[in-house]
Amino acid sequence: MISDNHPITFTDRMRRIVSVPLNAAGGLLFRLGIHPDVVTSAGLIVVAVAAWFIAQGELQTGGLILLVGLPLDALDGAVARAMRRKGQFGAVLDSTLDRYADCFIFAALSYHFAVQERFEMFLLAQAALMGSYGVSYVRARADQMDVSVKVQVGIFTRLERLAVILAMLLMPSLLLIPEALDIGMLILAMGTNITTLQRLWFVYRTLKKRGE
Repeated sequence: MISDNHPITFTDRMRRIVSVPLNAAGGLLFRLGIHPDVVTSAGLIVVAVAAWFIAQGELQTGGLILLVGLPLDALDGAVARAMRRKGQFGAVLDSTLDRYADCFIFAALSYHFAVQERFEMFLLAQAALMGSYGVSYVRARADQMDVSVKVQVGIFTRLERLAVILAMLLMPSLLLIPEALDIGMLILAMGTNITTLQRLWFVYRTLKKRGE
């Protein structure tokens, strides 16, 4: 049950489940002398490579590369905890590169659909990109000092988006479901924008309760 005071997302639950092996891996990388910012940057490079394959129409290859690189998305934080990092730059870098990663993936999908002259799907990819940025922006803006609302609610946070992206890229080839790509794009376009509105509503209610 999600409450206004203690909202719990699917992402939060998954982090709790994998926290022990993740922290162990982060500790190992720290002992090997690997900086968390290097892990963050490596994650973006993996996404960029996957996006190139997606743009060329090699969707399954792009999906597999994204799947292999998925642990990097969480490992940087585990390494930072292992080194007891106190500065905030790592968090800013991580959030910034996450936005670039989103852009790479949806730009690649947009290019793929444009080449195929499937402009309705091109528009869905653009809508999903806008929604993804909306989800991130509401959280970032609400978290600033003049608003100070911690926004963690949402049916479509980043982990859910990644799960749908991986499913729609891999299922057509692995499970012979050709409609998976189209269905996935529709889910992403709707889910991200609904989550943006959901977060805006949460901020509105929270501020109203404060009398602001």
